[in-house]
Amino acid sequence: MNITMVDLTGQYNKIRKEIDEAVLNEIRLGQYINGRAVKEFQAELEQYLAVRHVVPCANGTDALQIALMALDLQVGDEIIVPAFTFVSTAEVIGLLKLKPVLVDVDIDTFNISTKNLEKALSKKTKAILPVHLFGLSCAMEPVMDFAQAHHLYVVEDNAQAIGCDYFFSDGSAKKTGTIGDIGCTSFFPSKNLGCYGDGGALMSNDDRLAERCRMIANHGQKEKYHHEILGCNSRLDALQAAVLSVKLKYLDAYIQARQSAAQYYTAGLSDIDAIDLPRTTIRSTHVYNQYTIRIKNGKRDALQQFLAKNGVPTMIYYPRPIHEQNAFKSIVSIAEPLNVSNYLSENVLSLPMHTELSGTVQDFIIRKMHDFFS
Repeated sequence: MNITMVDLTGQYNKIRKEIDEAVLNEIRLGQYINGRAVKEFQAELEQYLAVRHVVPCANGTDALQIALMALDLQVGDEIIVPAFTFVSTAEVIGLLKLKPVLVDVDIDTFNISTKNLEKALSKKTKAILPVHLFGLSCAMEPVMDFAQAHHLYVVEDNAQAIGCDYFFSDGSAKKTGTIGDIGCTSFFPSKNLGCYGDGGALMSNDDRLAERCRMIANHGQKEKYHHEILGCNSRLDALQAAVLSVKLKYLDAYIQARQSAAQYYTAGLSDIDAIDLPRTTIRSTHVYNQYTIRIKNGKRDALQQFLAKNGVPTMIYYPRPIHEQNAFKSIVSIAEPLNVSNYLSENVLSLPMHTELSGTVQDFIIRKMHDFFS
């Protein structure tokens, strides 16, 4: 049985005609940079997210860097960030000579623990950078309340959760990435909305910040050859935009497929006491960019090896937390003991998760999991 972590080929085959036609149309048109397809996708994503501004860019890491540059921060300013996340979240902070202040995450949701934000606060704190990890929203209402009370910016890392809904206590809902001052996302191929190369975007309801992001992504200019601020060169090309326009129409269906696959896993694995399954909350939908479990009793690595021998690929996101990475040891500040982040790095395991996952494949994976723990 050929089992893959992600099946982009199977997904493509279902929409092959639309993708091929969209890409060929752009090739015939020849507007590869900031052309029609980019503008159309930008407008479509704004409508889907119900956000005033989308600023396409080259990748998710660029989006994070551009967002922080738009805030006009000063060297040494501090950004509160979860310790358990992909490296780019903290990397861009360090590249801009800002200081990442690491806080621990919640053991059930994997997201930033809002009860720890106060411990990370100082006179130099300027922003919070929450990460909606694996497809589940952070507790954004407490994050926003804390940020507003202390006059902080909020930049959301929404690379793994596009399409996720967050529900506020008053009954209203917003898409993740549109709640803070700026949201950032990635269109890396394995994401829920992925292109066939690199791509990213920023989202904002703040006209001023959106304009700054747009300028920074375009060499700091609004008018060609009139560079008002220092920027960079970060663009989503037309071919990727054309692909994304097609796939955006299917995003909700893709999310439903992932949710169904997650429910299937959960039903099949719920009787294994040695596993802690992914949690959900009443405040957020879960779009399952990953289906990540926790393995008890130090058996994670042995399970991974057993599954690999039986043809089941798995991934560990992330085997070393930020504070244990050599590149960050001299630049991060640790607000508290990071016990949960350390524990998760040693015990999490992600199973295959994608839109084409069949019940037959999942039955095989579930059976092998039972074999290991029997």
